[in-house]
This record gives sequence, structure tokens and C-alpha cells, in this order.
Amino acid sequence: MSKREIFKFSLYVAGDAQNSVLAIANLTAICQLHLPDRHHIEIVDVLRHPGRALEDGIYLTPTLLKLSPRPLRQIIGTLSQTQTVLQTLGLEDSVG
Repeated sequence: MSKREIFKFSLYVAGDAQNSVLAIANLTAICQLHLPDRHHIEIVDVLRHPGRALEDGIYLTPTLLKLSPRPLRQIIGTLSQTQTVLQTLGLEDSVG
């Protein structure tokens, strides 16, 4: 995996619910620390765009999708356990 690949994420949240705010903050911190200048985060508020969530098969929030590089990965929750998040998303080998 190239060190310069851009990681693309979609984070599905429910407005300004506490878990959503935590997930946004945690993902932002993870990306700034482990993927500086190598990430793009799309925040999808399912309260504003419920059709988008249904189309994408999202039924719980917060839900994070890693879209690229492949493979697609998904994690549900506030993303507060950084090491678990890195491992689940396949990022442990690409940090540094």
C-alpha cells in the first residue's frame, strides 16, 4: 500500500447527538494524527439525508465507512478506541 494513498471516509451521524459529535471528533483526531494530508472525510447527517443512509445500507449511527483504498471497511460507534479503530479499518500498517 502506497504511503501517499488518500483515505476516503463517510461518517454517518444523527444531527448533533452526543455519540455523533464524539465520532466526528475522534475520526478527525485519528486522521490528523495518523493520516495527515492523506484523508477526506464526508459527514452524512441521516436526519437531513435519510434517503442517502438507506441507499447506503446504514441503519445505525454513528457508522463509519472506509471507502478507499479498498477493501471497504465499516465500524459502528464513537471511534473512541483508537487502536481498535486502526486495526478494524486496516490502517495499522499504513500509519507513520
